[in-house]
Amino acid sequence: MPSSLSDTGAPASPRPVHVIEASTRPVIDLAQLWAYRELLYFLVWRDLKVRYRQTLLGVAWAVLQPLAGTAVFTLVFGRLVGVPSEGAPYALFVLCGLVPWTFFARGLTNMTGSLVSSQDLVKRVYFPRLAIPLAAVGSCLVDLAVGLGLVLLAILATGHAPSAQVLLLPVVLVVLLAVLVGLGLILAAVNARYRDVGHLVPMGLQILLFLTPVVYPGSLLPASWRLVYGLNPMVGVVEGFRWCLLGTPLDPALAIGSAAIGAVLLAAGLAVFARAEKTFADVV
Repeated sequence: MPSSLSDTGAPASPRPVHVIEASTRPVIDLAQLWAYRELLYFLVWRDLKVRYRQTLLGVAWAVLQPLAGTAVFTLVFGRLVGVPSEGAPYALFVLCGLVPWTFFARGLTNMTGSLVSSQDLVKRVYFPRLAIPLAAVGSCLVDLAVGLGLVLLAILATGHAPSAQVLLLPVVLVVLLAVLVGLGLILAAVNARYRDVGHLVPMGLQILLFLTPVVYPGSLLPASWRLVYGLNPMVGVVEGFRWCLLGTPLDPALAIGSAAIGAVLLAAGLAVFARAEKTFADVV
């Protein structure tokens, strides 16, 4: 093949080629992720647009979903079964549990399938793959903010005032994010190779909902069960939410246990994801 010529007739110099390779480090390269922060922003924006595109109510669904769940649970467990609510109105008690649970369930579902649903992007160009599951969580943060605003309005509408420990709510949010991101990264990495995980997650979330004190107080369980019960990190998170917003009792051991499990899950999730990252383009 003859080489191409420049305008002057001399052979044209080859264009420089910049090769971007995946990191070979065994841990997540946070500096590289920060360099791609604009991509992360656009992925979050893309997910939000896809979720609410061609809907009549738009982001109002973030309000209607916890309200509908609160109405059903209040009728069944509050009125018919008579489940106690530790001094708070039962509807408010359930709403304070549903908002963090809905964020966790939706975020975990989105993170698990995020790599598979973005397989065309993963196969064509290199960028930190961590941006994809993190964007799946970022789009859910909007719904969480709307849900928290709804809870505060409900507290004020029922004549209550947020307790002083509401200032510690950001700490509970950090624990919730650690649990969600850690578990979500593990499931996303495994689901890229074994799609069975994507089918198991919705079923597991339905079971976990009733193993988490969303519609009942954790104090109903006998003391001998609380150690095993506390292995579910969402127990401390949900009860922490209520303690911050309604002033209901909180078992410090459960709260510390949830924070410790969240830290372990986050470290494990980052390690598993970093180890599997180089294979995603081949298996998704």
